[in-house]
Amino acid sequence: MRNGLVLFTSDRGIRPADLAVAAEERGFDTFYVPEHTHIPVKRTAAHPGTKDETLPDDRYLRTLDPWVSLATVAARTSRIKLSTAVALPVESDPITLAKTIATLDHLSDGRVEIGAGFGWNTDELADHHVPAEKRRTVLREYVEAMRALWTQEEASYDGEFVQFGPSWAYPKPAAHIPLIIGAGGGPKTFRWISENADGWMTTPTQQDISGKIEELKAAWAEAGRDGLPDIRILIAFKPNPDDLVRWAEQGVSELIWGVPDKAPDEVIASLDRMADRLGIQPPALIG
Repeated sequence: MRNGLVLFTSDRGIRPADLAVAAEERGFDTFYVPEHTHIPVKRTAAHPGTKDETLPDDRYLRTLDPWVSLATVAARTSRIKLSTAVALPVESDPITLAKTIATLDHLSDGRVEIGAGFGWNTDELADHHVPAEKRRTVLREYVEAMRALWTQEEASYDGEFVQFGPSWAYPKPAAHIPLIIGAGGGPKTFRWISENADGWMTTPTQQDISGKIEELKAAWAEAGRDGLPDIRILIAFKPNPDDLVRWAEQGVSELIWGVPDKAPDEVIASLDRMADRLGIQPPALIG
């Protein structure tokens, strides 16, 4: 299994590029950042962790733009993959977002991946004119429209929420950009992933991960997809060694580890301890 690193970015503490450089030097495979465009003060949406309108901490208010953050990472690294945990594509214009992501992929030599969510904060979605009950439909249309712009010489799309006539759009991504959906595991989500995405990213509150992996595999096969879904586990707890073995046997591709949102020295020290505990070696020392 690969090892990814997620930083809940904010306008304080270590900067994304500084951490990503350190992560790449230590042998981590993927660097993830989150997204919230804003947090409405008055909300009715329940946070998945607190189960009510309160937030676990104030980082949600202070999140940096993911694509700008990853662009700074791309400029200072050469190997580590660039991803999101998770981005909210439906909160952007799909044509503009397709251009942004394709440009980042081009300038990073094909290192972009997308971890995307449907959006738990329905009040935030509402400010972007996304109906809560239609958010999965909106995301599907965004994904289809962006993939058309990325792969077709003259792309067009005619959906309920996205429409544009034959258009030219460059650059094109170097290859297929993986789309990994970060959401609670269940039949509806697994059906959506099997029909529209490349894999699943667990949430911090996910229970019975091994059982859910088997459910996703069944939905994947039922949808007629070849191979296995790309499964990434966001580690928000101390995993049991038996779980790690089981996940590897089930074909989990990556474990995603978090670091504290603190001063650079503290974060790098935490990163060193993590790399040592995981037995990760810098690329120059492998082989």
